[in-house]
Amino acid sequence: MSLFKDMLRSGETLFRDTVVLDYDFHPKTLKFRENEQMRFATAVRPLLQGHNGRNLFVYGAPGIGKTTACKHVLRELEEETSEIIPIYVNCWKENTTFKVYTKICEDLGYKFIQSKKTSELLELMKQKLNKNGVVFVFDEIDKLEEMDFLYSILEDIYRKSIILITNYRDTYGELDERIRSRLGPEFVYFRPYNEAEIAGILQQRRDYAFIDNCWEEEAFKEIVEKCAETNDVRIGLYLMRETGNMVEERSSRKITVTHVAEALKKVEDFHIKPKEGLDPEMKTILDLVREQTGKKIGEIFALYAERGGEMSYKSFQRRITKLKEGKFLNTERSVSGEGNSTIIHYDADKKLTEY
Repeated sequence: MSLFKDMLRSGETLFRDTVVLDYDFHPKTLKFRENEQMRFATAVRPLLQGHNGRNLFVYGAPGIGKTTACKHVLRELEEETSEIIPIYVNCWKENTTFKVYTKICEDLGYKFIQSKKTSELLELMKQKLNKNGVVFVFDEIDKLEEMDFLYSILEDIYRKSIILITNYRDTYGELDERIRSRLGPEFVYFRPYNEAEIAGILQQRRDYAFIDNCWEEEAFKEIVEKCAETNDVRIGLYLMRETGNMVEERSSRKITVTHVAEALKKVEDFHIKPKEGLDPEMKTILDLVREQTGKKIGEIFALYAERGGEMSYKSFQRRITKLKEGKFLNTERSVSGEGNSTIIHYDADKKLTEY
């Protein structure tokens, strides 16, 4: 019996293709989201017949396929026809009207637009988009600082479908009444995946990403269970990549439960967005939390207001929730004679990693 039979040789690897473990990778077939994709396709279909399309407001928890499903439909539309222009904007970075217009103009192929005014950018958009049908997808709309561009697009672009994506159903109520009345969207709710569906999705990615038979089934089940616990497929992708890298560094041919247990210790380091991607207001709040870690949310908000912060307490609470979902901070409930309160913690040792 060879002592070295379970060790990788020089040049050998456990991975077939690590790209399929990236959060932004979009598989050709998207499992368990067929109904939602059909809703997208039905909304867009009138554009193919020369009519105005329908608008959608898409919501559901993070990491359950909203963006992936939508991009899947855009890709199919692009393959089907050149008469409909797909436009995708992530509002995490493009969070003002000017930034949104700049991104759209860049995607349309315009050059040397940095010095143009917002109104000039809109005119450039109209020149191209009003010759065709267009599908606009605005993702993470809860990150927007302003939404004037939606009103302009609704008024000035003739044949379009607008799809808004967010984690929060109540974001719709924050839209200006003029926008809501013109948008008139259908609501598409993305329910969380169940454990069997999570297992199916991760198995599909595993089989593409790794060589055959390198995963012990019990080890893979551990990944599925952790992913189901968090209800975020991105956690599973992160853990598979981390475990594979760790095992490969040790030149092992098999991924075991022991390896997964080590990778699970790293899951708290997982962050969907790097700190550099936060808008200035969110960075201000995060810096304040770091300074005041362990304090009640009311105390931190009072200091925020004292230093000139202008958002309401409700908006401040929502930003804290978003930072928590991004794994930038933790919260805990505290019960005392004064009632319930939320304590905010910033962990300075956590890494900020984007996957």
